[in-house]
Amino acid sequence: MRDFSHDHHWLSINTATIRKQLDREMPLDRIIDQCARAGVRAISPWRDQVAAVGIEKIAAQLRAHGIGLSGYCRGGFYPAPDAAGLREALGDNRRAIDEAVTLGAPCLVLVVGALPGALAGKAAYKDIARARGEVRDGIAASLEYARSVGMPLAIEPLHPMQAADRACINTLEQALDLCDELDPARTGMLGVALDVYHVWWDPKLQGQIARAGECRNAAERSRLLAYHVCDWLTPTRDLLSDRGMMGDGVIELKKIRGWVEAAGYQGFAEVEIFSEPDWWKREGEEVLETCIARHRKVV
Repeated sequence: MRDFSHDHHWLSINTATIRKQLDREMPLDRIIDQCARAGVRAISPWRDQVAAVGIEKIAAQLRAHGIGLSGYCRGGFYPAPDAAGLREALGDNRRAIDEAVTLGAPCLVLVVGALPGALAGKAAYKDIARARGEVRDGIAASLEYARSVGMPLAIEPLHPMQAADRACINTLEQALDLCDELDPARTGMLGVALDVYHVWWDPKLQGQIARAGECRNAAERSRLLAYHVCDWLTPTRDLLSDRGMMGDGVIELKKIRGWVEAAGYQGFAEVEIFSEPDWWKREGEEVLETCIARHRKVV
């Protein structure tokens, strides 16, 4: 397993981690400047943050600082109550793929969606099997376009607590089954984004991580496209926005990274922390300093 204790060469910051500072929304260009001053060499930005500043400006700023991407957040949200909604979802994902290409992302992360309308409090239907079918069809269609422009898609399984409103793909096994169905040749164009917050509890996790890395011949590629870290607090005050800083919770971070690297992953450990009650109330520089220290010590 790689030794992270001497530097933060393999640390990436998902910009959600410092998108709010002292309870104020922070624009992406200022976040990039903060990361550059801290010596962070990769980020994973969110589409709304990019749009608020302008994609060409952000692309130029990243080049100027020599900062790359570990992923781009996010595509997905395929299910819809009608045909028009399904078409709009496909169009939005095509735009997300194009943005990822412009920014030089290694992959577009997919939060696949679930029961349409549930996120706003009123689901258009309750048939989760239908939602999973629409996810499958949506990814298949997006993958066809993604192949044409060379942008890998990374399915992110979300914790079952979010099965109704954000993602009906909830285990690594489900995500890999879908990858095997849609990309049986393991071309590297469809894989997974593994977020420890969502999968740490899974009794099949070690075996499925190994499965994700399996390559039967030289032409096949690993399914492990991105790796996200944070921690699970006990108690958790809010299931969406009370993620813990690494080392403050119960996730066996080094053990899981050992499994991931044994499966061949050698990319960034991307810190993604949503923290309304705690870290979003602090200065961005303090959060980055803590991320760097914990990356060296506990990740």
